[in-house]
Amino acid sequence: MKRQRRSFANILTTALAAALSTILTVGAMCGCTADQGENIVFDSTGTDDGPMIPLTFFGYKYEALNVMAIEDALHGFMDVYPHISISYDGIKSPEYFEVLDKRLDTGNGDDIFMVDHEHVLNLGGSGRLADLSGISTLDDFSDLAKSQMTVDGTIHYLPTSISAFGLYCNLDLLKEHGQKVPENLTEFEDVCNYFVSRGITPIVANNDISLKTIVIAKSLLPCYQTQDTVSRLARFNSGETSLAEALRPGFELVQQMLDLGWVDRQEALATTKTKDDLVLFSSGKQPFMLTGAWAVTRLRELDPGFRFEVHPYPVMDDGCVLVINVDTRVSINGDSPHQKEAMEFVEYLTQSEVLWEFVDSQSSFSPLKENRLAEDAAIQPIGPYLTNGRSVIGSDDNLKFPIWDMSRQCIRTMLEGGSADLAVSHMEGLTEAWNNEKQGDDAS
Repeated sequence: MKRQRRSFANILTTALAAALSTILTVGAMCGCTADQGENIVFDSTGTDDGPMIPLTFFGYKYEALNVMAIEDALHGFMDVYPHISISYDGIKSPEYFEVLDKRLDTGNGDDIFMVDHEHVLNLGGSGRLADLSGISTLDDFSDLAKSQMTVDGTIHYLPTSISAFGLYCNLDLLKEHGQKVPENLTEFEDVCNYFVSRGITPIVANNDISLKTIVIAKSLLPCYQTQDTVSRLARFNSGETSLAEALRPGFELVQQMLDLGWVDRQEALATTKTKDDLVLFSSGKQPFMLTGAWAVTRLRELDPGFRFEVHPYPVMDDGCVLVINVDTRVSINGDSPHQKEAMEFVEYLTQSEVLWEFVDSQSSFSPLKENRLAEDAAIQPIGPYLTNGRSVIGSDDNLKFPIWDMSRQCIRTMLEGGSADLAVSHMEGLTEAWNNEKQGDDAS
């Protein structure tokens, strides 16, 4: 029996009006209440052939465009597998990860959920993620994606995008001031100092991803321009090379940006990613913003009134760097009673035709061999950087530290007035504490 396909709005209104009991059931399973701002996609339609097998999918994609793409995948899957009913529940990160941890710790984990690098390290190492090495679509993934998925020999997640972080440029404001999009560090310094001299803080930055990606881009490009990237990262893991010291050039660049007034410390501390930063940039008063390329659609919805593009970071003397992540990682709960059905869904989701709609909705690169970039015109300048040798993985699976969160903590100390030296010391303390914790876990 083929299920009727319904729009996202109809799913919500029909479910709320006609299936209150189903909502309560899903809410109980998810352990998450509506005041946390989640979007839930359900389908309570049954079949005439017997009981349904229910699956739940939890993630941090909550924007309407992303959810609509997920909805299409859910319905397509249920058309193929009419004996399975699947629902999606999404809330914004970082709150998402707090809820995910709570659900897993209380035995209420969803069958399928999105993870980040830190959760792969923690959950994969403790056997709480299912092994996905038997999924048939694995050969379709690019070498870049495989280099992350297969690090420990066990595949604990499949990526559904390669996200990018870029310098949003207000083309009209730059033109008005006789300036251009910077293509190297010298040009970046010149244009930022020009705007400071005119009383304009040139860069909108948020309190999460903006400046830590600058640090990673500036500091780690040399690791990715050699033939022995994995072995160089392994030396960070063993302590043979200090990760904190390796990040020093990036922290020093951030200190320069703060000291010269390119970024307002207090404003950045109070600015949430891909939300407050978009509002500030959309006012048209500042030429640049540092945030995820996936936010172009949200920015456009604010009707900024100016032309903009997303470019790689101009942080090197000889050019730009693109920070990427093998991202929107989908894992299966190692304790799920429906692992077979969950794997069938993940396999369906990662088929090329199905996955592309989700990738395009995220304004990202495809993790498949095609390396296809989403079609939004504003992000096309970053396209060549995925394969031209000038990209850096922000949260590399070959690195056994959760650098994504650690670097965020270090940047916060700088926004609060700390120096690059303090950030390096803080990073040293964080990596040492992480190693001590892991050694304790191994000994127990």
